[in-house]
This record gives sequence, C-alpha cells and structure tokens, in this order.
Amino acid sequence: MPRSFDTSLPIDDALGDLTSALAVGSTAVLVAPPGAGKTTRVPLALLDAPWLQGRKIIVLEPRRIAARASAERMAKTLGERAGETVGYRVRFGSKVSRATRIEVVTEGIFTRQILDDPELSGIGAVLFDEFHERSLDADLGLALARDAQQGLREDLRILVMSATIDGARVAKLLGDAPVVESLGRAFPVETRYLGRRSDAPMERQMAEAIAAALRSDAGSVLAFLPGAAEIRRTETMLRERVQDASVEIVPLFGALDAAVQDRAIQPAPKGQRKVVLATSIAETSLTIEGVRIVVDCGLSRVPRYEPDLGLTRLETVRASRAAVDQRRGRAGRIEPGVCYRLWDEPQTASLPAYTQPEILSADLTSLLLDLAQWGVSDPAALAFLDPPPAPALKEARELLRELGALDADGRITDEGRALRTMALPPRLAWMIVDAARWDHAEEAAEIAAILTERGLGGDSVDLDARRDSFRRDRSQRATSARQMAERWAKQAASSPSPQGRGELSSGVLLAFAFPDRVAKNRRNGSFVLANGRGASIEQTSALARAPYLAVGELTGTAAQGRILLAAPITLAEIERHFGDQISDANEVSFDLAAMALRARRRRALHAITLSEAPLALTPSEDSARVLADGLIAAGLDRLPWSKQLQQWRGRVMFLRQAEGDPWPDLSDDGLAAQREAWLVPALFDKAGLKDLSASDLSDALMGLLPWDLRVRLDREAPTHFEAPTGSHLPIDYEAEQGPTIAVRLHELFGLTTHPSVAGGAVPLVLELLSPAHRPVQVTRDLPGFWRGSYAGVRADLRGRYPRHPWPEDPASAPPTRRAKPRGT
Repeated sequence: MPRSFDTSLPIDDALGDLTSALAVGSTAVLVAPPGAGKTTRVPLALLDAPWLQGRKIIVLEPRRIAARASAERMAKTLGERAGETVGYRVRFGSKVSRATRIEVVTEGIFTRQILDDPELSGIGAVLFDEFHERSLDADLGLALARDAQQGLREDLRILVMSATIDGARVAKLLGDAPVVESLGRAFPVETRYLGRRSDAPMERQMAEAIAAALRSDAGSVLAFLPGAAEIRRTETMLRERVQDASVEIVPLFGALDAAVQDRAIQPAPKGQRKVVLATSIAETSLTIEGVRIVVDCGLSRVPRYEPDLGLTRLETVRASRAAVDQRRGRAGRIEPGVCYRLWDEPQTASLPAYTQPEILSADLTSLLLDLAQWGVSDPAALAFLDPPPAPALKEARELLRELGALDADGRITDEGRALRTMALPPRLAWMIVDAARWDHAEEAAEIAAILTERGLGGDSVDLDARRDSFRRDRSQRATSARQMAERWAKQAASSPSPQGRGELSSGVLLAFAFPDRVAKNRRNGSFVLANGRGASIEQTSALARAPYLAVGELTGTAAQGRILLAAPITLAEIERHFGDQISDANEVSFDLAAMALRARRRRALHAITLSEAPLALTPSEDSARVLADGLIAAGLDRLPWSKQLQQWRGRVMFLRQAEGDPWPDLSDDGLAAQREAWLVPALFDKAGLKDLSASDLSDALMGLLPWDLRVRLDREAPTHFEAPTGSHLPIDYEAEQGPTIAVRLHELFGLTTHPSVAGGAVPLVLELLSPAHRPVQVTRDLPGFWRGSYAGVRADLRGRYPRHPWPEDPASAPPTRRAKPRGT
C-alpha cells in the first residue's frame, strides 16, 4: 500500500493502481491532468516500495524552476527542508545530502548522470515528469534509460508521467507498459474570447485585457506571453493602467534569477492580488497559489533548427490546443475560474493538436555526441518516440567530424570526450578549447556562459557590453555562472598544442565557435554571413558601421535575419585565425546589365568576399556554361532571333503538338533543359551576347533536329502556301488559332478543297482579305465558305470594289491577283 498523507489530492485515487503496476513490472505510464498532484505525490508514494530497496528515485523536470519548486513542496509535505529526504540538482545550484532519496533534476542533468554511470548505481526508479513537453533531453534520457534497463538493469523502474500525452504510444515504446489514468479534479473555467485587433500591438491588448479582468473578476492573474521582451512591454503598459497598490505585477521567465522566479510563484500576501506575466514556463509543473484568472495571448516561442545553415532561431508560433488547454486549466485549480483568450473561438479548432517535439526541429550535435559516448553511432539503435530527422543528423555528423569529436565511423574521439566534459553545445566547448591554446580559456568560457544563459549580461547586441555587464552583476545567478565558466576554463586549460599568446578579441573568440557566422557589412547595417544568410543590425548601433562582425545570435527568416548578439572582428584577424577556411579562386560570373561574362580573382571566407580583382577572360567550356545559364535566366527572347528562325521553331513546335515525339521540345522550358546540347557548344568561344550572331543561333538550334525530321519538316510543315494564282504566302505557325495564312479571297477562286498541312491532318486557318487587304472572314472550310457566307460577302463588297470580279460561283471561277481592266 502507498503511504498515506495528511491532505488529499486528485492523484491519490490512481496511486494504488500505479504502485501495483510497478510492483510487478518495470515500466508504467501515468496520464493525469495539470493540478492532479502527480509531480509531488507520486515520488513520495513510491518511496517505501519494497522493490526500491533503499535506492534513490530520480525525478526529471523540464525546467529548473519546476525542479526547485517541486522538491521544496515535497520536502514541505514531509515536514523537512529541501536537501534532506528530497533534494534537487539543477544548473547553478543543488540541494542534496547523503540522506537524500528523491532527487529532482532537470532533464539535461539526468543525461549527464546516465552517460557517466550507465548502470545508474544506487538508483531504483527514474520518473519522467511532464513528458508531453517532449524536450530533446527528455527524449534522449528516456531512450538511454530504456536501453540501460534492457541491457544492464532489469530491476530499474521507468515511469513516464504527463498531462496530455498519447499514453498508448509511449506505452508501446516501453514494451506495452500499463497505462494508469487519473481523472484529476478541476473546477469549471469560463472561457471568454476577446478576439485580436490588427490595429494594435498584442502587448497593449494583453495589458487592456488584464486590467479589465482585474476590475471584473476576483483572484490573481496568470498571463501567458511568448517571451521576455513581450513580458517587459506588457508590464510597462499594464503599470500605466493599474495603480492599485494591492496588485503586484511580477514577470516569470527562464532568464530571471532563481530568487526572482521563486518570488513570482509564491502566494500573494493576504489582502493583495498578484499578476504573473509568464512564458510557457508556467504551463505545467508549477502551481501559483491564488490564481483563478488566466489571460492567454495564444502564442509560444519555440526553437527551430535550420540544418542547411547550421542555425537555431527562435520562432513565435501559435500555441497548440494541448498547450492552451493546459493554460486554461491553471484558472481552475483551487476554485472556479475564468480564462480570457486573445483570439476568436472558431480559431481554436485550427490550432495544432500538440506542440512539435523538439527532436524534430533541434540542433542534434549534442545528442549525436552523447550517443557516441553511449557507444551508439546510429540513433535508430535506440527507442525514440520520434526518430531524429536525417538532414539534421547529417549536419551534426559533419560538424562533429570537422571538430574532430567523431571519427570516420561515428565513434567518439578523445577530442570529443574532452568537449563532452564541459556540458556545453559542442561549438561552444570547442571555442573554449581553441581559446585555451591561445591562453584565453577564461574569456571564451565567459562568452559561453552569456550565450547559454539567456539574459545574462543584459540584452545589448554588443557582446563586449554584455561581458562588462556580466562581470559587474552580483546576483546569485551571475555568480554561479562565473563559477561554472571558471570550471570550463580549467577543464580546457590542459589542452595540448598551444598556438601562442597575445590578445584575442571577443569577435575572434566568438568566431572560433561560429566561423560560418562571420559577417561582412554590405551597407547601412546590412550584413551577409559566411553561410550565405543575410542579416541586419539596428543602424543606431555602433556595430552597424563595423566592416566585419562575428555573430553569436540572430533571429528571423533564412533570407533576412536580425542580429541579436555580435562582436567586431577585423580582416587581419580573419586572415590570421581562419586562413585554413579562406579560398582563393578565379571566378567567372554573368553580368546581367552587360549581358556578358566577367572574370575576377576572389579571396573569400565561404560566402563572403574578402577581396577581389578583375581578370582577363579566357573563354572555355566552363565559361560557356556560365554564359548559357546567364542568358537563359535573362530570357530566351534576348537571343538574336531572325524571323526565319522564329518561323522554323514554330513549325517544329506545331508538329510536336500534332504528333508528339520524336519532334524535339523547343519551348522556352524545353530549350533551357537542353542547354548542354545546343547553347553551351555555341558559346565555347564567346564572352557575351554580342558575340552570338543570328547565324550562330540558327546553326545551334537546327542541330537539335535530325536529318530525317528536317525532310519531314519541309514536307509536312512548309514555310509557304502556294495559292492557285502562284503567290507564295508565308504560314504563321505561332498563331494562336493554329497555322494561318492571310490571303485575298480572289486568289483562291477555283479552289474546291481546303488547304492543309501535317500530311492533310491539320487544315490551315485562312484569313480571307478584301482587295484592299482588309479582313473579311476567317475559315477552316473553304468549300463551305463558297457555298455559304460568300454570297453575303459578295453582296457587301461588289459595290465597294466594282473593278474586281465577283462571280456567283467562285469554286469554278479563275483565280486572279488583278482587277478588271478599265472600261470592262
């Protein structure tokens, strides 16, 4: 039987089934809604289980604040302080002792624990809380724990707990584990849809909604916003609207100092109300006492990795239905509540069902390095709920091999193990190791701390300004970060092969980690990065005038990003420290304005040009391809087409349309696809469009038509039609209505069959003209015209053209090009 507790929670009804499942099996899945009490009640309920045999329980939480808060709450339930029976381990702080039997850890901490000790010595159970958030570390931790359980520790218990997860899918991953469900106990929450105005900033609408809620409803407010910047702006606008001293407005996001976060989740003093402006950090795990009002903007900020660029950028997206339901549920934990939503009710149905798992959109270099440490080169060897995407894996492997962290077979190297010891993304660990060779490990570690701890050192785009602020910051968070940076520097200090000494700027150190983000100034704060991406910086920033930057953070689209953190770097520094990545090449490019080739000597760091000088062009097969591509991109109509060649092309295209293959495709798209067969050979000795004559173009195109088809072309698609009078009339094969001739109807007198092409299969379109060459009629049936509408044409025109014959029976009359002699 599970232990009893002084207070009851909704989860208590499910504890019997859960403890029974883990008594007879090694895996289980617990599905319980937010507020059921699973986070703080389940570990305590399992503490006395016979199978635990005095070993520890590890509880994984997605965030530090949740780890600290849940450990403190469990300790309080036992009448103890955190660090006794219940403790926690998080980055920048831990409270554990020899007496600790429940350790609440962040998911990244657990990954390092199991990699350092695959048998998980002294641990009897691993509980994955809030698994529905599907962080990369949680997916990796579960895959490693399951592998350890199957290969090393059959007695290890694994419990996955979540609020909105697909329990059956996780259960299958865990070998058809039993699924235990708790219905929870939520009070009713009224939902009020406010809509979203396009003429006002979202932050202003949030401030107005919160102020209105405070006036009309009792209780504290929890408001959800996508990020820290939106929280700060909303806070400013809200303070303008709420002057009530009994209302405390507090922010809550990951970059805040731990003490500030803890104050945000503490209950408001008696007689006061609290407004907590939070990111998705408050969706689950945390209980903020007194909240019965939720105001939700409906947005979330999520990381998106771009494998082609090697960049992770933050993207603001619509929150999932599961996420907004969890947010709404926060208002009904202690009593009936109300939820205000800044969208229209029908839009809820169009929200994505769940938040996308991070493994599908994350940088996988750390995951791949961790797996290599585990002894696995292919992630498919482990049980992942969603397999990592192949493009991101390919990018990660290439980077780790470039860093020397993996060998050709995907096994971890000594260099890779050294990078892993720092608990940093491989690029940043490499930066510290590389800087150590120049005796600058401390400075590089300081930069790594700023890059990995959002908000540390402020929000200036200038890295040097952030470093100065970080050094002056005396908060507990900054102090802990400096201590961690010192440990990283010491770990890297033993690196072999010193390169030398001397000053290294922040830009050089940053570029050690991100050489692909060295950027060249184009104009007015617009930069192009070595990876080919465009980015800009505020023109008011001094960095906007720097010739070159090393970029640490940026956001936005692949086409145009916004630089969030950077440091200047000089051309001399680039040449000195990244010379092995600089290429010298003779390049030939197409100048659209001149419609000609240009040759230059280019010195470049990947996509950015460091210097260039013009060269004399020597035409070749390679230059012909560049010229051909340029001319095709400019448009085939720019080529020197003669009327004769245009008609020839139209004749071939007519027969292709009529008969299909084997007639070649001479459309614009078809000619572009066949450029190697006709245009490139014609340009071998050319430097520009002016060198290509109409004769050259004609010879090139006609080479696409075999001899036997040329004979058929003249027979089946002649250039001219010979009228009964002997006139040779050109046939327009490009006319919209089909092959067409314009002919005075008098020249067709006596013709009793309609003229045709394509072996008689296609009738010519006859544009019949008056003696003055004005259009009279269009027909595809000349005999029918003679029998029918000719009589009306004759009646209409004989008076206007009396000197021309107008026989009653044109089919038997002689054709003529002349008028009747005068006097006849």
